[in-house]
Amino acid sequence: MPNERTAVLTPSQILSQTGFFGELTPGQLEQVVAHTKLQDFDEGQQIYRIGDPAKLIYVLVCGTARQAISFDGRTASVGDILRRGDVFGWAALTPTCSVRIATVSCLTPCRFLAIDGAGLIELMEHDHTLGYRLMTQLNRLITGTMTAFTGG
Repeated sequence: MPNERTAVLTPSQILSQTGFFGELTPGQLEQVVAHTKLQDFDEGQQIYRIGDPAKLIYVLVCGTARQAISFDGRTASVGDILRRGDVFGWAALTPTCSVRIATVSCLTPCRFLAIDGAGLIELMEHDHTLGYRLMTQLNRLITGTMTAFTGG
C-alpha cells in the first residue's frame, strides 16, 4: 500500500513534515512516536463516524480520505478531502469532547499514523513547551474546521 516515497520514512520523519508536529524538536517527536502505530485501511472503509469515542488523532501517511462534520443535525464537508500529511481527529486532544463530531472514510487505500490522544495529552502536561506548541496548532486546526463549517 505505501508508495516508495512513504515506505522509507520513519514515523518521526512523517510527523516532522506536518504543520501540526513540524515545530517539535527531534526528542519531542520521538516522545510522540512512542504513542503512535501505523494503521492501514481499505478503500471505502470508515476510520471513524459521528458519535464514536474520540481516542486517537490521525496523520494521513498515504492515500486520500473524506471528512464530513456535523453539528446539531447540520452536516457539511469540512476539509472535504484529506491528503498526505493532514492531521485530523482533534477531538482526541480535547478531554471534554469524548465523541467524534465527524465521519472520515477512505476514498483510496490509506495508511495512517494513529496517535493515542491520552498519551499525547500526558506528554503535553509533562513538557509544557511541547504542550504549548501542540495547543497552538490544535487551536488553528479547530478554528479552521469551524470556519469552514460555518462558511458552508
